[in-house]
Amino acid sequence: MVGTNPPTTSPVVDLSKLSEKELAAELQRRNALKEGNKVAYKSLSNEVVPTLFQKLLTYSQIGAEIKAEIYSSLKTLIKLKFEAYGIKSDQMSHTFTADNGDSITIGYNVNRGYDDTAFLGVAKVKEFINSLATDAQTAKLINQITRLLRPTKTGDLDPKRILELRQMTNDYSDPNLLEGVKIIEDAYNPTRSTWFIQAKYKNGVGIEVNLPLSLSAAPFPTDFDLSFLLDEEK
Repeated sequence: MVGTNPPTTSPVVDLSKLSEKELAAELQRRNALKEGNKVAYKSLSNEVVPTLFQKLLTYSQIGAEIKAEIYSSLKTLIKLKFEAYGIKSDQMSHTFTADNGDSITIGYNVNRGYDDTAFLGVAKVKEFINSLATDAQTAKLINQITRLLRPTKTGDLDPKRILELRQMTNDYSDPNLLEGVKIIEDAYNPTRSTWFIQAKYKNGVGIEVNLPLSLSAAPFPTDFDLSFLLDEEK
């Protein structure tokens, strides 16, 4: 980095041997050195970060172009597959595999979420729960319903559990239960999230290996030293 002064280090000084005046001067010198290092750090950041950012921007742009090319190319294969087998499907992903084991999967993920009105339905179902007399049989029912209404790790209701809950309502005619489940079902609002590409290949011994396609998944070279980050955890 030409034109940027590297941070300087402070020589070791035994403060116990300094006079009051010398101590004050030493502290002043250290403060000045610290401020100088802050300026050097900021200057170096302004030089390094934009350069590295441009590399990431190039990576992102090339990745977008490759993604579009792969989807466009495989669109023809998908159409041919439907024609060859005489049926179309609404599947969310398609996998294509060559004889040598190379495999590419394209598709989309779906967030199977509910809008805010779902919690009004949950409240209605809980009204039904609270209206039940407490005995061994109803306690079991309450536990079942509570389990089915338990949110997932992402904080959403589980559509499969709600389907189970709907099947349970056939045995009860309580209006709060029926209305609550109906509100929850109507609040179901699945949305497409990411369009993905996955690739696999077979290594020398025939084991399938995922091809890393993101910076997070990409491995470092085997001799790359990451100790500069790991040391911070100690």
